[in-house]
Amino acid sequence: MKISSSIIPFISIFILLSISSVTPSDSDDFDDFLRCLPKQSDSSIPIANAILTPNSSSFQYIYQVRASNLRPLLSATSRPVAIITALHPSHAQASVICAKRHDFQLRIRSGGHDFEGLSYTSDVPFVILDMFNLNSIDIDMSTETAWVQAGATTGELYYRIAEKSNVHGFPSGVCTTLGIGGHFSGGGYGFLMRKYGVSIDNVIDAQLIDANGRILNRKSMGEDVFWAIRGGGTTSFGIILSWRIKLVRVPPRVTVFTVQRTLEQGATELAYRWQQVAPKLPKDLFIRLQPQPINNGGNNKTVRVSFIGHFLGQADGLLRLMNVSFPELGLTRNDCLEMSWVESTLYWAGFSNGTSIDVLLNRVAVNKVFAKDKSDYYKAVIPKQGLETLWQVLMDIENIFVQMNPYGGRMEEISDSETAFAHRAGNLFKVLYGIQWSESEGGVNATARYVELSRRLYNAMAPYASSNPREAFINYRDLDIGSNESEKTDFEDAKEYGAKYFRNNFIRLAGVKAKIDPENFFKNEQSIPPLPSH
Repeated sequence: MKISSSIIPFISIFILLSISSVTPSDSDDFDDFLRCLPKQSDSSIPIANAILTPNSSSFQYIYQVRASNLRPLLSATSRPVAIITALHPSHAQASVICAKRHDFQLRIRSGGHDFEGLSYTSDVPFVILDMFNLNSIDIDMSTETAWVQAGATTGELYYRIAEKSNVHGFPSGVCTTLGIGGHFSGGGYGFLMRKYGVSIDNVIDAQLIDANGRILNRKSMGEDVFWAIRGGGTTSFGIILSWRIKLVRVPPRVTVFTVQRTLEQGATELAYRWQQVAPKLPKDLFIRLQPQPINNGGNNKTVRVSFIGHFLGQADGLLRLMNVSFPELGLTRNDCLEMSWVESTLYWAGFSNGTSIDVLLNRVAVNKVFAKDKSDYYKAVIPKQGLETLWQVLMDIENIFVQMNPYGGRMEEISDSETAFAHRAGNLFKVLYGIQWSESEGGVNATARYVELSRRLYNAMAPYASSNPREAFINYRDLDIGSNESEKTDFEDAKEYGAKYFRNNFIRLAGVKAKIDPENFFKNEQSIPPLPSH
């Protein structure tokens, strides 16, 4: 297996840490686990070809290459006892049956983008079930639907849709290497959110492996479970094998733009106005606000605010709309780029104009960094004083970025109990705070300092964000808002993070958990526990 040169630096870093695998309490249990797997899987596709142990030559590479955040990866004190790189659904079924029988925790990884690394780390003996090879995408244009396996990426999905049609798309993430299994299960959103809602609003069926190793579809799992896995974080309930999605209509040409203003160019006033305008614009228009600190040398610091837009239509229509709704931004024809919908996914992912859509087939993120991310929901406009507080903290920290994503449109129309994804009407925008650093900036040894800086920004924005609870987005996982130990899921602790992620849906989710996984086999530090019977 050839190792990409972009991966080598962090592999060498990792090896230097001399991290050892968690040692099973009884090595016989591990041998029994390995012997169990072929007995429980389809013999026509030998599971032996999918099993990696620490003695396997590619174990280290596979463990790391699909872990997108170096912070949890290199902070981990243990490795999995095995990685099952499933080549067939029966391999996933066998992993459940055998891990449960022989007392190993199972962590499920599709794309490896869990912000806290919970899909590939644990403090107890554990096995990673890696779904990356289960990545088929079967599109049926006669019904405008598709079955998408958990290991497929968002980029692959966009590419395969474009192969079939230039007037169809799907509302999901901007990053093109996200694994569909986990991305959809937490909600999944992108620049079509105001038009078509989040990803799970467009899911019509699923295949789920339960704690007994059975493959269930929407009918056999029942509507309660189907409700829960759409936004409730599937790994509390089972393993997603595939989703059936309803494709959405897009025009043959869409328009994108980026307008940037610094503080000296009136960015504060524009950001204040954006909060009032962006959530009320027609559904076809999505404008993200992205402030970023700029250091021009010495004490010459400022903040540059980017207004990044996506319009389901051509530039002339966009300009007419902006001249009425947001003339203050001063959007011009020269700011606008017309392209196909699939090309617009490249624009949002940061690729230069004219890049071939073939890059959507690149399945693994490169240029990995150390990161700590947090999220917020805002139900009221941040006053100018609050924006100035934000700018100041950004300039103080420097290695940080913020993304503000407007709500309204379709998100206002769907009840907060329609699916487990509860962040609906009443929100003006959702915010991601991200802090990133490299090995040259301290690497794993600088983790405590950068995590503290992220908390500083989060605390500074507390007066303006949602409260009671301060809501958070599960796809932007953040252990700071509450967590459990790897092996134990305390219900009271879970209520703390559960209310922030799921609002009033948490108790219903815990009730569903009690039905489908009463023994709490599927768990992690922020999983949903079974609702106590008393």
